[in-house]
Amino acid sequence: MKKLTLYLTRLFAIDALALFAIVCLLLWLVNCLRAFDIVSVKGQGFDTLAIQALYAMPELAISFFYICVGIGLARALSALQTSHELHIIHTSGGIGAIWRATALVAVLAAVFVLFLSNFVEPMAKRQLNLLNESVAADLVSSTLRPNRFTQVTPNVVLLIGGREMDGEIVNFFADDRRVENQRRTYVAESARVLADGDKYLLELRNGVIQSEDKDGAYSEVRFSRYNLSVESLAQQVAVADRLGQMNSFDIVAETMESGKWRESVVQRLTTRNAEAVRVIGICMFVLALAAFPSGRRARFRLPLEAIVLLVAFAERGIGSYSPLGVATGSVLLIIGSGGVLAMRLWPRRPIPEEAVPA
Repeated sequence: MKKLTLYLTRLFAIDALALFAIVCLLLWLVNCLRAFDIVSVKGQGFDTLAIQALYAMPELAISFFYICVGIGLARALSALQTSHELHIIHTSGGIGAIWRATALVAVLAAVFVLFLSNFVEPMAKRQLNLLNESVAADLVSSTLRPNRFTQVTPNVVLLIGGREMDGEIVNFFADDRRVENQRRTYVAESARVLADGDKYLLELRNGVIQSEDKDGAYSEVRFSRYNLSVESLAQQVAVADRLGQMNSFDIVAETMESGKWRESVVQRLTTRNAEAVRVIGICMFVLALAAFPSGRRARFRLPLEAIVLLVAFAERGIGSYSPLGVATGSVLLIIGSGGVLAMRLWPRRPIPEEAVPA
């Protein structure tokens, strides 16, 4: 049975990994196409475009990884059903090999998605912010064209009047509308980009900061010198997601040091680790749905892949709107699938001989 378990594990894993690789490649190409115009306007090459799209991939990969695992498992079991291998496995008492193979695939997939969500995604977000900051600094210091409005990031527009031979910017203007119903503008007679380690600063001189809040209140602050972080202009949101750029070990270590478990920390860690529960839930669902042979022939049969997608959509929706947490849908899926498996594995009473027609 060890050979059968190994055979089934390899079959399940290959289908899931092949689908995951294809989806990753397609989404990377889509990200490249979406950012092509923006990056080209900023004067960057294809290498910057490719790396930027790559850093954006882990967050997307986590959201559809468990679906790929479920569809891969469903396709493999459907192939076993079509070739009648599934019937042979059940009649020969090899159903335990299906459970062991599925459990092994589920555990490996859960460990992989935990590695993605707890370490790879935060690192990718951190590197993406550094790359965006570097691109924004290059745009301001050398690429930005005089007397032309240029969008650094959505809802952040820059304009300069000219550039001196030493790189100093004349008549700097920035309009920031990233916060809804709020607007902030920076106006300065001159500006210069400075490097501070891995960070970049935009030194503004002789200018004014104008702010308008959602209630219509207007404020104005004049300055002779003001240092503006390029990172604050390069990010798509005005406030940086600090926890999103920290891996889970660093978050736990910082929280243990402070002794205060903030709600945002608990929610972040719960969201990251809920992905493993999703993997286990979808594997149990597919197992309950397709691990048993069936001789019924329906005129129209909904593909298992479509069923997995619908269930994943419902699970994600329940987790998003449930007050009990993001793992609510996954827990319900595990409970429901476990009940179906128990019913299908429950020993049936043998049919009496006199009830069998001659």
